[in-house]
Amino acid sequence: MQKILFSHSYFLQFDPKQWKTGQPYPPLGTLYAAALLRQHGYTVSLFDTMFESSAESIFHPLETFHPDILVMYDDGFNYLTKMCLTNMREAAFRMIAIAKQRGCRVIVSSSDAADHYESYLDQGADFIVLGEAEITLLELVHALQTGTTDFTPIAGLAFKNNDILVKTPKRPVLRDLDSLPLPAWDLVDITPYRNRWMKSSGYFSLNMATTRGCPFKCNWCAKPIYGNRYNSRSPEHVVQELKMLKEKFQFDHIWFCDDIFGLKPGWVHQFANLVEKESLRFRFKIQARADLLLQENYIRDLARAGCENVWMGAESGSQQILDAMDKGITIAQLYEATRLLKKHHIQPSFFIQFGYPGETKADIMKTIRMINELLPHSIGISVSYPLPGTAFYERVKAQMSEKTNWTDSDELQLMFHNTYQPAFYKQLHRYVHKSYHKHLALAQLKTIFTRPASLSFQGLKKAAAIAWYIPAAFIAKQKLNALERPAAI
Repeated sequence: MQKILFSHSYFLQFDPKQWKTGQPYPPLGTLYAAALLRQHGYTVSLFDTMFESSAESIFHPLETFHPDILVMYDDGFNYLTKMCLTNMREAAFRMIAIAKQRGCRVIVSSSDAADHYESYLDQGADFIVLGEAEITLLELVHALQTGTTDFTPIAGLAFKNNDILVKTPKRPVLRDLDSLPLPAWDLVDITPYRNRWMKSSGYFSLNMATTRGCPFKCNWCAKPIYGNRYNSRSPEHVVQELKMLKEKFQFDHIWFCDDIFGLKPGWVHQFANLVEKESLRFRFKIQARADLLLQENYIRDLARAGCENVWMGAESGSQQILDAMDKGITIAQLYEATRLLKKHHIQPSFFIQFGYPGETKADIMKTIRMINELLPHSIGISVSYPLPGTAFYERVKAQMSEKTNWTDSDELQLMFHNTYQPAFYKQLHRYVHKSYHKHLALAQLKTIFTRPASLSFQGLKKAAAIAWYIPAAFIAKQKLNALERPAAI
């Protein structure tokens, strides 16, 4: 049987913001694919690039493992890989070149390769796997093992045949997720992950996926791997993996990295029952939509299972912008979902997006007002980011120059013409954070006077920060005003 080296193209050090944050997760998608190939008798190994400093680091595993095939398989569950950062693309190209020099066949599965398969093939990759990749990869490796030269019957591939580009039909998504083996966690050196988490956060978090895909159709959201279908693992299967991970790694916290957690009716209730039955004790965070968080029983079940943080795609405080995005939620739902989560001691957190086409100063101020009124636990701010395959991308691609991807996740470069110049949005990011923290400090100061019995050291520290954030927010606002001029067309 052929020997297969799995790797991926995410280098934490190439993404300065994430390196500083220090909250890395193992490449879950890669581990799923490796587990399936191993289940079918192939010898597999993992070169995890997460903590490596250069693409040249792949020399060592190539020379010691002597693989027949290098599978560059990015973690499709991690939103950072969906951004297709150019630092990671260049690293992937270099790793492909090194592997080809050593006589390996190279297979690539990633959001970026799905969007730019011709570029990856031009760089030397033999095959690009399009969409959900495990079954396609298994069929392809079997074909290579048996000496097949006709790969056209395998769905979900892009490759070249005598310099002619071939793209086979799309593969149907996998419905029975329980049929896949659990990820090959034993291939990961978990120690550096644990160390980084303990140093940055004081606890250790691991990642798990309970579903694949998202049935909603926000027009800026790309789904090159799992698509618009939504399929779920059974609660029993998820709890089986949780028990294994708890025993093997003694984690404190789980990030359920689904696009939407617990959408299937009754799933969260059953999951909470099983967590209690197995006496599992852990905290977790999820991603969900505001319109799915309006049933108190659902939120009660989340709290019962251990949920401490829900990230919502709030995006904007302007209904006009939400409607333009085809978001399918209302501002009222954001307010009510936030209220219910706080009532049950779950922290609501917001993803915010500025710079969507047509956004005005009034829309921006509505978003800032919403943040400062609701005071979520955390906010993640970005600017609208056009990704191939989306209606949003088609709308703005004529305005984009040769730059179509960020270098790293903190670049925040607006890559199309909008109401204001790109520098305005960079400063807006700074101002909104300072304004938000000022309002958090004000709220804590109010609590000290109205409920002195709840006084804590952390509360005092947060309230004292008002002395910094009032002038800092004022200065940031002045800088923002100085940049408030229409963008050049």
